[in-house]
Parts: sequence; structure tokens; C-alpha cells
Amino acid sequence: MSTRYDCRDQFSRTAGIDAAVAAARAGELIVLPTDTVYGIGADAFTPAAVTTMLAAKGRGRNMPPPVLVGTARAAAALVDDLGAFGQDLIDEFWPGALTLVFRASPTLLWDLGDTKGTVALRMPLHSVALDVLKQTGPLAVSSANRHGQPPAVTADEAEQQLGEAVSVYLDGGPCADNIPSTILDLTGTIPTLLRAGAISVDRLRTVASVIADDEPLADFKPAAPHPLQARADAPTDEPPSGG
Repeated sequence: MSTRYDCRDQFSRTAGIDAAVAAARAGELIVLPTDTVYGIGADAFTPAAVTTMLAAKGRGRNMPPPVLVGTARAAAALVDDLGAFGQDLIDEFWPGALTLVFRASPTLLWDLGDTKGTVALRMPLHSVALDVLKQTGPLAVSSANRHGQPPAVTADEAEQQLGEAVSVYLDGGPCADNIPSTILDLTGTIPTLLRAGAISVDRLRTVASVIADDEPLADFKPAAPHPLQARADAPTDEPPSGG
């Protein structure tokens, strides 16, 4: 049975965060607000929970979820190498609406689906999400909607689509900004824009001066195209990076 908590009330918020953390640790699904859209989350290191989350959305392993983190240090522990621009981009734009794709650390004991050895990471600019993530550790999080449906921007919309598949719903009110996160691939020689979003390429170029954002450059292709690239122009299924 699902339980919903109104995080706009301080007492309910505290109880809800505790319940969401306990549910995630138990391998159950939670829904939480982010700075883009509502996200459905599962413990990134519990393969069965990730599989259940993909099933709840009606998605397969070919569309692996991004991972949300509560700190930059947590992100660094998940990747093989931050590369030439990773740390500077994190310092400038996190927490915020920028999803960065890295080569995943080969030592990680997880299974997010067919990731081709990469991981898409983001730290959301939302206090409820961050409070949860700092206790749970990395969560596999995708937009809180059935595949092909509009992403949920309220807890009501998320619950209507996902129902009893989710154990805990954290209601933070309507999302302030439902523009999807910008997705930037850092697995290649130069950063490559996979999806335009809330953070403009011009802003990104103040940190990483050379970004491939039009036609693929023959000499500067990402080392391992991330599955997110296949749906980079599909804002109705935002990975949230946060949803």
C-alpha cells in the first residue's frame, strides 16, 4: 500500500523523508520532487529494485535510468574519470539541471540496464530530493510517469500513473520548472550535447569552451554512446534527471 507525505508541512516532511529512505533501503520504489519534474527512484545498487522501477514505467533495459546523487563526492566515486571538464562543470552547475554522462567505474556492483559502461549523473537543486539522497546514497531515478506519457509535475500526476507500484510518495507541490535537464556526454575527447535543456550551451561553454552540439564530429565522437542519446529529443520522458 502506498503512503503519501506532504513535504510542505515540516512534521510530515520529516516523517516522509524517513519513510522514503527506509523504503529505498528495502528495495522499494519512491517518488520524490526535483527541480525539473517528479522522479521515481530506486536504490541504484539493488538490481531487482531497478528492474521493478523500469517495469513500473513500462520500459526495458535498453533505456537505463540516470542516477541522482546528493553530493559531488558521491558522483566522483561512481565514475572512472571526471575528465578534463567534469569537475569544473560540477562546480559551476551542480546542484542544478545538468546531467553529465561519464564512463562508470568498472568496480561498481550494480546493474542499471544496457548502459554500455557509462552512467548519467545529476545532483538536483531541490531540498527534499537532496535530503533523501544524502541518506540513501545514489538512486536510480527517472521521470515519474509511464513510458510515453507526459512527465509528472505534481505528486497527483505521478500517483495517477504509477499507483501502488510506489511505496512512498513525497509531495513537494507543483514543480517550479518542468524544463528537462541538459544532457552532456563527457565520455569522448570533447563534451557532446545529447539533449538541450534548462542550461543553455552558451552557459556551458563558459566552462567547457568546445562543445559538439550540431552534427557529430568525425574526429570527436563519444567513446561509448549512452542510451540516453537515442531519446535526447524526447522531453516527455525526462530522466530527470529528476524525473
